[in-house]
Formats: sequence, structure tokens, C-alpha cells
Amino acid sequence: MRAMREIISRLRCGKIHPATFACVLGALLLAGCGGSKQKTSSGHPLPQSHLVSKCEPGKAGGQFVLVASASPRTFNPLFVDGPADCVTRLLFSSLVNIDPLTQEATPGLAESWSVASDQKTWTLKLRPGVRWSDGLLLTADDVVFTWNRIMYNPEWNRASYEMFRLNGKNFEVSNPDSFTVRVVTPEVFAPFVEYFGSAVILPRHVLESSVQQRTFPSAYAPNTPPKYLVGSGPYRLKEFKAGQYTLLERNPEYWVTDSKGQRLPYFGEVMVKVQQPGFGSEANAPLASVTAAADACDNISPAIVAQFKDAAGAGKFRVHELGVGGERDFFWFNQNTLANSQGKPIVTPAKLKWFRNRKFREACSCALDRERMAREAYGGMAQPMYNLLSTENPKWNNPKVSRYSYDPAKAAALLAEAGFTGRNEEGILKDAEGNPAEIVFCFNTGNALREKAAAMIIEDLRKVGVRLIPNPVEFPMLVQKISETGDYECALMGLGGGGVDPASQMNVLKSSEDLHQWFPRQPKPSSDWEARVDELMDAQMRTLDFAQRKKAFDEVQAILAEEVPMIYTVSPISYAAIKEDVSNVRPSVLSPYRVTWNLEELFRK
Repeated sequence: MRAMREIISRLRCGKIHPATFACVLGALLLAGCGGSKQKTSSGHPLPQSHLVSKCEPGKAGGQFVLVASASPRTFNPLFVDGPADCVTRLLFSSLVNIDPLTQEATPGLAESWSVASDQKTWTLKLRPGVRWSDGLLLTADDVVFTWNRIMYNPEWNRASYEMFRLNGKNFEVSNPDSFTVRVVTPEVFAPFVEYFGSAVILPRHVLESSVQQRTFPSAYAPNTPPKYLVGSGPYRLKEFKAGQYTLLERNPEYWVTDSKGQRLPYFGEVMVKVQQPGFGSEANAPLASVTAAADACDNISPAIVAQFKDAAGAGKFRVHELGVGGERDFFWFNQNTLANSQGKPIVTPAKLKWFRNRKFREACSCALDRERMAREAYGGMAQPMYNLLSTENPKWNNPKVSRYSYDPAKAAALLAEAGFTGRNEEGILKDAEGNPAEIVFCFNTGNALREKAAAMIIEDLRKVGVRLIPNPVEFPMLVQKISETGDYECALMGLGGGGVDPASQMNVLKSSEDLHQWFPRQPKPSSDWEARVDELMDAQMRTLDFAQRKKAFDEVQAILAEEVPMIYTVSPISYAAIKEDVSNVRPSVLSPYRVTWNLEELFRK
């Protein structure tokens, strides 16, 4: 579930996950369903094959407080937004967990899995005796129900429906017995364990009637009585007050213990308060009141890190500097060769010729002083970025790729090779036809750091004779220009990292995909190098051999580094804060919940 959640949340941030893509796998409410109506208070005995956490044994009790900017609009994981995901991640479980520290798949509801020699037939063994929060047994029938009745309904699962189909065919999901799940994929599907395994599993006995009555989208609504909101995660809903708080209590049926046999989670309650501005927002709220309101902040903007560090001096909480994650800022030029609805070229032909010239893109990359941007625009709280991946993803990063770093002299030479030899009276370069190198540059308002970065990009390119004409717009308008109308020439944006697996980059790197920013939804690859990237990305998805996948993805990174369709700028350093008296904190830059991803293991000293 964690891997899928990360993909989705990065998608929300503009990137992606695919990457982000689908932690949204399901949950439905009881809009007239006939589920169990009793909740156990002490829980049944632990399953014989319960999961044993590797955490430090702690002590039970107490309340952990988080702050959100709004109330959840649903508790249905298939339709969550940010405030809802903060809660639902604690209510449900998945077959497989992805450890954000090691990037490895670890057992979840499934205690083991294997694949047949055909590399398409997977067998997952569930833990016998695991129970839903209402005390009923969780079986393979629930897994089959989740997939065949919910995940494979395109009206409901809009985020990841196509992700789990190959050549127009669904995965075949069946249950040979009560604790065995068999999945046959139409073709080899490389990220099966991470993606399929991370899907939230939902209770058939609670939700089947809402599926039959097609009321699923309203299932697990905020007004659902807590006794009907059944899951298998560490917590269950206790009370919800719209606009005020969501209160969770420990799930007495949770199937994970520490090494001493003590049932997790440790905290008896989790309170998610609604507070504006939210904890860690960029608003200038008195920090003291914010820090008093919560036990942790998973994401601190670089804009207010200094305030947090100053307040941390009192010793009440710790600020963790985690290094760079998968977030990237970058700008690019519109390479769309198609016509708009009026039959006119989406991009002016003269400028399209520049944008599709690799030497022009290389020159713009060499003109960019990323070190200065990280130092001045981000106050030193960012690192220069040059390529798709870096050290944050050592498993898949190719460190041997090309790098077009700051070199104004080389930028000038490359622009000359691209045909820009003359200059007008203002010192702006002209192409062979006399067109001045003037380009409209779009970026979003409301993000002070990005606005500063945009100003520096404009300044750096002006020094080599390229004028970027600023066009700041609100973020929804920027998204519309990029994703719908194509009515722009150059744009600056940030995207999250998605998952760590190359599959999470499919919707950015494949030429036919929506997030192939510089020219999305191509009818066929518009260049030989894009065709090669398509071929390599498809190839790495169709083998379970890591070495083969790595070789293919290494070449993809090399091509992108040479062609520079996206000119990367910086990656912000990630920060999080948590109260000093909380133990078992294991920060991870690869999770959006950087210090609370393992909340069930946290306890108060």
C-alpha cells in the first residue's frame, strides 16, 4: 500500500506515481450493505503466522496528534485526496509492504509469494487467522472481490485501471483455497510484487451490497458509522467531526507484533486535527501554536525550515534533514508538432525548429547556474539536478550519464551551432531567418521559491542571448496549458518522484502518455530517440530479471541525458520534524510520510 500511495501522491503533485500511480485501491462503504455490526474491544488471539516487526519494543498508550489543512471528504481509498490519505493509510492493509528505507518488498497480508517458470503465474499465500477490524476472518475471497469487482471497474478505478491490464486484458485473479491467491498476467509484468501487492484489500462482507447496488463511489463516506468502516490496518475510526478532527483508535485485531509479542500499534489513538494554516504550511502562522498542535510534520517547506530549526532549539522536537528525494524542478520547450483545433500549428514553426534542435536544448542547460539557484533561490536548501535520477535512488540510478552543467562559453558555442549567429540591437540572438530568440516562459504563481528560480533562469539565459518572456499564471491554468491546449512555448514545473521502480516513470517517458511533458500523447514517436525510449521502457516491463531491466533503464537515462528534453534545475532538500519524546522514528525521504510512515511502531518514551 505504501508504494502505491507514494505513486498517487506524486501524481497529485504534478508528476506524477504513476508514480504515482495507484495506492488507490479500493474501499467501499456500507451504503446499504449488510456488513458485520459488532466491533471487538480486545481482539481475537493473534494469527499463528502473524507478522513480527523489526522495531524496538516499546510501550503502549497515549495519543499521537497530526494536523491537516482540511477534513477527509471520504474514507474510501479509491477516491482519496491528501487529507483523506493521511487517515486511510492507517485503516487498510495490502498484501505486500514496500520498505521505504531499503526499497525492498516485504510480507504484508501475504506471508509469501512465488512465480512459476512462465513468469506470469503468481501464487500468494495469505496469513491464516488475520481478521478484519470487526473480528471476521480475512480470506482470499476478499482479495478476489477487491480485484474482480472493484479494481477492474473502470468507472470506479480511474487512476490505475489501465495499469493492471496488458494488451487489453485483465490479470486473472482467483482463489484456489481460502488462503491462496493465484494471479495470471497476460504478459510478464515486472513490477508485479510492488504494484499488485501494494493494493489495499477490502472486506467483501461489508461492501458487496454497495458494489451490487452500484453505490460504491459513496461508500465509506465521512458520515459512515465507525462500526461499519471496516479495515485491516493498525487503526480503525472512532469519531469524525467535519472541519474539526478525525479520531482513530488502535485496531484490536491488528496482526503485527513487536519482537516481544506485544501487539501493535503502540499509540492508543491517533488524532488528525484540522487547522488552518496546516502544520508546515508556508503561511506565516506563529510557529509556537503550530508546533503545539501536532506531534510531527512530515513535510516542511524549505521556506520555513529556519523557523523550525530555531524553535527546535527549545528541545521539544527534532528537525530531520533527509537530503534530496525524488522531487525535481525542471523547464522544457514545447516540441508538439501537431495542429490545434483551428488547424494551426500548436507551436510556431520557427520556434518549433529551435525547440526540436538538441544543440539548442543543450545550450540552455549549459547556460543555467544551478549552484547559484540552489544557494540563492533556495537558501542552500536544494541541490543542483541534471538528470532524471540521482543518488536518492541508488538501485536504479545510472551515474555514468552525460551532464550539461554550467558553462556559458559552451552554451554560446552550441547556440552558434544551432544557427543563432547574429544579434539584434538589444543583444538578443537571431536565427538564420532573422527571428529573435524570444520565448514566452510560463510558471506558476503562489510558489515563492519557484518564482525566484524562474527569475534566475530568465537572467541566465539572457546572458547568452536568449530572452525568456515571463508569463506567470495560476497553477490550474499552467496545467491546462501543458496538458490540454498545448498553448505555451516554455514552462517550469516540479514533479514528484513516483515510486522507485522504473514502471513509475512510464507515464512520463512513453511518447504516448499524458505526462510526456514536451510532447504528450504522440500518435507515434516523433523522433528516433523517443521510439528507442519507448522500446526500452516496454522491454524492461516484460522481464523479471533485474540485470536486464537495469541495463534497459540505464540506456533510457543515457538517452534522456543526451537529448535533454527536460532541463532539470534543482531538487529541494527534504525536511521533517517530530517531537523529541517519540521513539522508533526511522525517517525516509522516499515516503511522503517521512517520519510517520511507520506510525504503528512509534511510541512515547
